[in-house]
Amino acid sequence: MRSFPRTARTRVVAATAAAAIALGTLSVPTASADDLKDRQRQVEKKIDRAHDHVDESSKQLHRAAERLKAARSQLSDARTALATARGKLAVAQERDAAAAVLLAEAEQRLVQAQAELAAGEADAAAQRDVVGDTIKRLYAEGDPDLVAFASLMDSESAQDLNRRAEVNQTMVDKQARDYDRLQAAEVLLEVREDQVAQARDDVAAKREQAAANLAETQQLAAEASDAKASVASLVGERSSAREKAAQIRARDVRRLQQAQRQKAKIEAMLRRRAAAALRRARAQAVKNGRVGPTDGLLQMPVGGGITSPFGYRTHPIFGYWGLHDGTDFGGGCGQPIVAAESGRVISAYYSSVYGRRLIVDHGALAGAGVATIYNHASSYTVGPGAQVQRGAVIGYVGDTGWSTACHLHFTVMANGKAVNPANYF
Repeated sequence: MRSFPRTARTRVVAATAAAAIALGTLSVPTASADDLKDRQRQVEKKIDRAHDHVDESSKQLHRAAERLKAARSQLSDARTALATARGKLAVAQERDAAAAVLLAEAEQRLVQAQAELAAGEADAAAQRDVVGDTIKRLYAEGDPDLVAFASLMDSESAQDLNRRAEVNQTMVDKQARDYDRLQAAEVLLEVREDQVAQARDDVAAKREQAAANLAETQQLAAEASDAKASVASLVGERSSAREKAAQIRARDVRRLQQAQRQKAKIEAMLRRRAAAALRRARAQAVKNGRVGPTDGLLQMPVGGGITSPFGYRTHPIFGYWGLHDGTDFGGGCGQPIVAAESGRVISAYYSSVYGRRLIVDHGALAGAGVATIYNHASSYTVGPGAQVQRGAVIGYVGDTGWSTACHLHFTVMANGKAVNPANYF
């Protein structure tokens, strides 16, 4: 019972125009009334197939259904986000663990380099002490060259001279070795200092990377936690929405059943009134009645296009196979509603399903007792007992009852039974 988009209305108007052209083309003396009716019904079936009808249901149920649909969609998205966050977290945790291993290895290398540096420093210090002692001794004893020369001069024989020369050379060689060891220790110390510096830089870089990985891991863990909380919240929302929709649906089913019982009473009343009108018509030689085709008996109650035709269909929410017992016109809010034919108002009341509705009895028309019902109006200008004339304003298009947009649900009753209004225009 809701209005369709402009494109759908355009299709309806186009189909209706095509029907009118087809009927006009066939309106020749050789065409029978039955042929015209058959062609009209075929066109109406095409119009029916041109639309997907959205049947009546309360605004609350529509909102509940939309809320449930949204919760389901959001839950699916939230679960996807949770799976993505968990996947990213797992990768980050692996990187964090690898960074921790690299950091531990770098720190171990630093410890080893620092130990080797300490050993190198001790060795260099020892070599410096040895060389220092040698220098002190030599200078305490005098100029080394003079001492050596004096020693040679004191030699008593060539053999003694050779022995003293060898001793002096040995002392010189030892001093040279001490200096070489000191130089080597100094060079090694520089190398180890460089190694320690590199190890420190490596540890600093590894720590920085580990810290960055840890921060990313913590962030992803927070995102995963948030995603998990969102899933839990949406699970609760979906359950709540499903429960609320079920409650509203049960309430609407009760109201629908109540409306159907009320409808049955109205139909019974209209059948009695139709039978009485027909008896009066026959007794008075069909006075105030019309005999023959029903075409043109009624005028359009509003100027808007048809948004949903008369016919059987499956209710999209409640699931039952039922009759959409009228034609929906998509007139805008507040558009005037006119009487489709002269008659007397026999009922006006508010229904939770049909909203504000008005029933007009037109008496006998074309051999049948005809009444028209106007639903979902914002208000009516006439009440029970009022006599209305064809084309007179009797109310205004509204959105009351089970309606999702301003429109008129127009029903034609012939002998107490809902019939297709299209056959009466």
